[in-house]
Amino acid sequence: MTTLTRDDFRLRPADLADMPAVYRVCLKTGNAGQDATDREDDPDALGHMFIGPYLVLQPDFAFVLDGQNGVAGYVMGALDTPEFYRRMERDWLAAIRARVKDPGDDESLWSGSDWVRRLIHRPPYLYPPALHPYPSHGHVDFLPEARGLGWGRLGFEHLMQALAQAGSPGMHLDVSPHNHGAIAFYEKLGFAKVISDELPAGGLTMARRF
Repeated sequence: MTTLTRDDFRLRPADLADMPAVYRVCLKTGNAGQDATDREDDPDALGHMFIGPYLVLQPDFAFVLDGQNGVAGYVMGALDTPEFYRRMERDWLAAIRARVKDPGDDESLWSGSDWVRRLIHRPPYLYPPALHPYPSHGHVDFLPEARGLGWGRLGFEHLMQALAQAGSPGMHLDVSPHNHGAIAFYEKLGFAKVISDELPAGGLTMARRF
């Protein structure tokens, strides 16, 4: 197996033609950074909820990492979180819901991708006052082949620079409290954990000012 180097990859602006590829990356990293293929019965559900709306609604802040095998990762964000959530509800999720059945409230009856399907129908849209100093937010996911080469840092710094140049004073992001590698990665980028009773128990939000 050929060892890949940083020079084997290139960060570029994403476009709509990248949708299948970024959905694949979202699935392959959807279990706290690990492959969620065996867990999900709908391979598109994670992409519908967590990455598709950024590519469509915020193209100025959507970037993909190209490698020898195609798209190997992405970094995407939203400039104004409450405005993005309004657009996501009106211009994205309304159409997705017409194709995705709501599994209902009873988690004991859920299986496969039902947990994502429920989020599609009842998204939390969390933006309490504790996050208002950090109105932007973002996501980054890279396949294993692209990790450890410095592109995660370069990609996220590129996103933060784009958001800052557009006038954002800061950003926040959600990370699995079990994904210790991701937490350490964000801490190196200057993010700190947000401690607030306004945020849901069991989750983890990190933020930084620009």
